[in-house]
Parts: sequence; C-alpha cells; structure tokens
Amino acid sequence: MTQTIQARNVNIRDLIEQFGLQLVRDRQFFTEWHENLSELTETEKQLLDKVREGFFNLMQYPPYLEKAVQISVLSPLLLLADFFLPPFHLRAERSTEIVSEDDGLIIRGQLDLIVLKERFWVLVIESKEFSYSPEAGLAQLLSYMLATPEAEKPCFGMLTNGLDFSFIKLLKNPARYAISSRFNILDEGNELYSVLQIMKRLGQL
Repeated sequence: MTQTIQARNVNIRDLIEQFGLQLVRDRQFFTEWHENLSELTETEKQLLDKVREGFFNLMQYPPYLEKAVQISVLSPLLLLADFFLPPFHLRAERSTEIVSEDDGLIIRGQLDLIVLKERFWVLVIESKEFSYSPEAGLAQLLSYMLATPEAEKPCFGMLTNGLDFSFIKLLKNPARYAISSRFNILDEGNELYSVLQIMKRLGQL
C-alpha cells in the first residue's frame, strides 16, 4: 500500500532507504561553493553590513519567526544576487511530490522559495525559525531537491534559519548530495559576504 507523508516529517533515513540517497564527503564533488567566487563591491559589503545589523536588532524582539527571517535576511540577499531580475524569477510555496522507485512512498510538501531560470531550478531555499537548527530542515530540503525536473543536472539548495547558512548540491542519478561549510552571522567579520558570493556563483552556472 502506498504511503504518503509530508516533507516536513521526513528524515534522512527515509531518503536513504527509499531513494538510495548518499552523502558525498569528497570536497571535489561540490566545488561551486568555494571556487571561482567573484569579489564583492564596497557598496555590496556596506549593504550586507546593514543586513547583519538588522538581524542583531531582530534578535532583540523574539520570537524569531520564519517570515521575519525571510524579509530581513533572505530578501536583501536575493536582491543583491540579482535573482529578482531576468533571466531569473522566484516562486514561493511551490508544491512538490516525489515517489520512490517501488511506489511505496510519496513525499509531498511546499518548498519555501525557489529561484528559477525558465524551468531550471537555480536555487531551492528552505528557511526555518531562528530557534531551529538548520539541520532540522535538511531532509525536508533534500526531498524538495529530489523533485527537480532536470534529472541530469545538479540541483543546489540553501538552508538557513537567518543565523546559519549552508549550501547543498544534489545529483539525482544516482542520488548523491554534499553540504558546504556553515556560515554564521555571529562569527567574526560578516559571513554574509561569503553567502552572497556563493549565491552569485550558483546564478552564473
């Protein structure tokens, strides 16, 4: 009998057993997050410094809801990455569905944001409330990425709770994924610089 579950309730073990998903730890599998990154302009850095200060201000007024994170942190990053402009466009709360090979499991859900270039999924974004660890949404994000219509091309994702950011690369055939280093706003300097550089790099691929 076919079982249907919501993506938010999926764990990594489900994806391993039903779709053969495997973690790749070879750094060369996912070079896009640390190679060929472009330098930011001083104006971009100044704007990202303002975004960081805005996040510190947000921290003074809990609870830190997902929508507040999207507005205060994600929106400026998407703007600076030019993802609001052609040839890109955004979709919010898009429904997805994946089915295991033996039709024994259907995973359904709504991804938070997706950056598209025509039909190609440039970047799938899952944001969580500040109180959540980013890893809490990893299986959910991977289940969305497995639904990409471009089976032969890599799919990239970004997982954030507004404080921490990490990037994911997925290949479907066979199903393999890798995770970047984590970037934390509270670290010395401004890690949003690196986040924007990686977003721009993924938009160029």
